[in-house]
Amino acid sequence: MDKALLLLSQHRAHRPIFCFASFLVTLHLVHGDLSYSITEEMKRGSVIGNIAKDLGLDLRTLSSRKARVDFEGSSKRYCDINLSTGDLTALERIDRESLCGKKASCLLIVDLVLENPLELHRVSLHVQDVNDNSPKFKKKLIEMEVWESAEKGNRFSIEEAHDADIGQNAVQMYNLQKNDNFILAVDSNKVELVLENKLDREKQKELNLLLTALDGGSPQRSGTVVIHVTVLDANDNAPCLHIRCERQLSSDTVPRPGGQLLHDRAGPQSCTRRLPGVQSDSGGRGLRTERLAVLSYSEIH
Repeated sequence: MDKALLLLSQHRAHRPIFCFASFLVTLHLVHGDLSYSITEEMKRGSVIGNIAKDLGLDLRTLSSRKARVDFEGSSKRYCDINLSTGDLTALERIDRESLCGKKASCLLIVDLVLENPLELHRVSLHVQDVNDNSPKFKKKLIEMEVWESAEKGNRFSIEEAHDADIGQNAVQMYNLQKNDNFILAVDSNKVELVLENKLDREKQKELNLLLTALDGGSPQRSGTVVIHVTVLDANDNAPCLHIRCERQLSSDTVPRPGGQLLHDRAGPQSCTRRLPGVQSDSGGRGLRTERLAVLSYSEIH
């Protein structure tokens, strides 16, 4: 029994010393961090930096200590260390948009591991955006219908363009091709057509407008969409009917039901009269055919 107590006492006495020693080992494994700024789409084989020089490592020991790089949270190997030169080089193309989407900061973490003794160096790769994407509209053609009775100043929303790039490389401005009826208004990514001059379907039934989105990159990239505007008919024309009637001379006075009697210069036995019935509007407001009786009258002297 005394021997068992002695062993238990010895175990408890050494436990704090063991934990303290483990803590010291953990600190010994993690060394100073290193950070590089790189651009996306970097060519394979491009040198990111001399990791051995920047960390103060002995080139002669890189191979014997089995130096390697591991990636945190990624199955892809974007870069590797050259054991002969100590350079960290790009292994494959980095697409920032696929890696980080629209995030303002894109960070790729690389761990440099050396053995005998074990060392771990954390390397941060800050991936910078390049202007490798053009603004795009969801559709190549936008269809719009506008009543010809629409008032000046009326606004019509247009879906904005999207750009996978960020910052200045994203969409910065829009241009609308010059036309007689619409101008462009852009406010906080809200794109609208503003009616500047009223439409007239009898003169123009449809319009094609070219809208261009531009980014702020260098070189600048752009994307376009055609806006096809169909002008819808409004009942804005009074109907008018031209009829012909035979001319029959009699001693009676001239009857004038409705409109104004006009002499037809095409021949001595005909006349022309203007009555309601025909108009320029389309659909149910358009042309009507009517049968009318012959108008008899006597010649006015």
